[in-house]
Amino acid sequence: MVRPQEEINEQTLFWRKVLSALFYGIASFMITVINKLVLTTYGFPSFQVLGIGQMVATIVVLLVAKKLRIVNFPNLEFSILGKIFPLPLIYLGNMFFGLGGTKELSLPMFTALRRFSILMTMVLEFYILGVKPSFSVQFSVYTMILGAIVAAMHDLAFAVRGYVFIFLNNFFTATNGVYMKKKLDSKELGKYGLMFYNALFMIIPATLFAYYSGDLHESYYYKYWDDPLFVIQFSISCVMGFILSYSVVLCTYYNSALTTTIIGTLKNICVTYLGMVIGGDYIFSIENFLGINISVLGSLVYTYVTFRRKQSVSYSPISTTEVKSENIV
Repeated sequence: MVRPQEEINEQTLFWRKVLSALFYGIASFMITVINKLVLTTYGFPSFQVLGIGQMVATIVVLLVAKKLRIVNFPNLEFSILGKIFPLPLIYLGNMFFGLGGTKELSLPMFTALRRFSILMTMVLEFYILGVKPSFSVQFSVYTMILGAIVAAMHDLAFAVRGYVFIFLNNFFTATNGVYMKKKLDSKELGKYGLMFYNALFMIIPATLFAYYSGDLHESYYYKYWDDPLFVIQFSISCVMGFILSYSVVLCTYYNSALTTTIIGTLKNICVTYLGMVIGGDYIFSIENFLGINISVLGSLVYTYVTFRRKQSVSYSPISTTEVKSENIV
């Protein structure tokens, strides 16, 4: 028999799962649209420099918040690199290839191809975390993949570079979700520590790469730096990079890594249809449109399966007693 206190804890856990997933979905939607406007509509020359701006914003915001005692995470020590590795490398690859894919592909195709990250996450969760998804979860994932394949086969604006970027982004997204879950469960650095040191350890290598590739020089002489509207959108993109990182950590903490990945894909329902207007680089075809909608249907089925009140406890990485001891909003 379920005690009243246990029932309250289960309800609290359920709503934290839902709200953290909703927060991530909104943040992911906003940054995808803003990045598309900056990189495609305004033609900003370097997704690498935009990624560096997002890392700078993450470092500054968390440092200020720590000084004001709003958040807390361990001070820099040599041992931290060993505790966090390989997340910084995965974080950098995920950010750069994601921005690169956004620049090279139309948003509808970007969102369709991103669904391959869900299949990769499901496989990695099984082998690394020992999580076995139910038949209904597997069915919804395979439906999304089928739709993505149909859409890709009829992509009239096919770009090899964009496809390479997006599949590398899928790999890093899946790996990031699973390893993030593993690091969060160990509770060595906490969610703020993971965010801060991911950005801190990678900002110097990323800046050096952008310098030697000529991206810093090209970005410095970009023609729209005197346009207030562009500067505002560029700044929002940088800050949203931090907000997105926080929402990913929070959603992964309360849900599975697969759920975090698929919520990111679910928000693409809005991005998909909006992207047919934004950017001006989507070429419509009946077959492509059909494939995109099959993939969207799979996303909706998975969302229903995941957030049913009587979800299997074995697929939830956090027990109600852990929620009680971890007072995280």
